Order: sequence, then C-alpha cells, then structure tokens
Amino acid sequence: MDKFTIHQGLVVPIDRENVDTDAIIPKQFLKSIKKTGFGPNLFDEWRYLDKGEPGMDPASRQPNPDFVLNQPRYAGASVLLARKNFGCGSSREHAPWALQQYGIRALIAPSFADIFFNNCFKNGLLPIVLPESTVAKLFDEVAAFPGYQLTVDLPRQVIVKPDGSELPFDVQPFRKECLLNGWDDIGLTLRQSDKIKTFEAERLASKPWLAHTA
Repeated sequence: MDKFTIHQGLVVPIDRENVDTDAIIPKQFLKSIKKTGFGPNLFDEWRYLDKGEPGMDPASRQPNPDFVLNQPRYAGASVLLARKNFGCGSSREHAPWALQQYGIRALIAPSFADIFFNNCFKNGLLPIVLPESTVAKLFDEVAAFPGYQLTVDLPRQVIVKPDGSELPFDVQPFRKECLLNGWDDIGLTLRQSDKIKTFEAERLASKPWLAHTA
C-alpha cells in the first residue's frame, strides 16, 4: 500500500452521525470479486438520485446536486471530516477501499467504529480521533472558508491548520510504523521472507515427501 507521511488536502465534510458502512458502499457493490473500482460508488445512495448497480457507467447516472461530493468546492478532496461513530454497521472492508479509491487519505472524527478503524490502517488510510468540540470547530471553519485545507503530519502526529496552529493526535506506534513504511499485512509477512525460506528449506529436508505432487 502507499506510504503515508505528510499529506495536505482539501477537506470535505460529512455532517452526519453514525454513518454506517452500507452508506459508505451499499451492499449491492459487494458482489464484485475485485478489490478495485469502488471509488465511483462511494456514498452511492446519497451521491446519486438513481439506484446504482455494479457495472453502471457513472457518467450516465443522475448526481444529487445537494450532496457534498458533487459540489464543485469539494472536488478533489482527500481529507474527510465526519461526526461521531463513523463507519459503524457491518465489517465490510469494501468501505475503506471505496474511500481510498475515491482519493481520501485521512479521516477526522470524534470516534470511529472499531472494525472500520482497524480496516482503515490496513488499507493505507489514517483515521484520526479528535475531541468532539474540536471537530465541531473544524466543521464551522470548512463551511466558512471555501478551499479549506489541512496538513496531516504523521511523523509529528499533528494536524496543521491554515493559520499555522496545530492539533495533536494519537496513533498506536505499530500502526504508525506500518503507514509510514507502506506495510499492509502482506508487506509485513514479506519482511520475514528470509526466515520463511529457511523454514521451508528445513521442512523439506526433514520431510522430502512434501515436495512430491500428484
């Protein structure tokens, strides 16, 4: 997965509490056996006026002009600002896939659902928990200033606001190390490739019949 070090991006506000994973990526899109192509269907039922199905051309659909992702001022946003309990509901990993494939790199909220929170780190997204009052103030600033951007500095664990002030945040050291280095579960396993090769060689030496195939 892509490394996360310092990211500056436009902020898009999702001003709703308890946004569940079925809202993030509706259930009909889980039929896909691929791990790609979910970005156009992020928040599908809010983003479009017609019902979406896998394989539909987004250009042929009716966008909802009132939804934030369709408003020109938020085009290209890569930092998502949310209310409490974001990512609740089912444990589908498609939710962080859809966010990441849309272009979101960091999420800020007072709280996240546990499984969604963990899945974000496994897919190169940085979910940041800040006090509810701080998040509320960010919502006000985003609304007041078109083009509002934040800089997320993971090495220093701070968010830098446009006026230069900083908001510190916590992140578990192991998760931080994985994001900084771009290590997903496969990447972590491959770091032990020499040990794996040694183990396989010793296993075959002691049990040579395992090398035979039918």
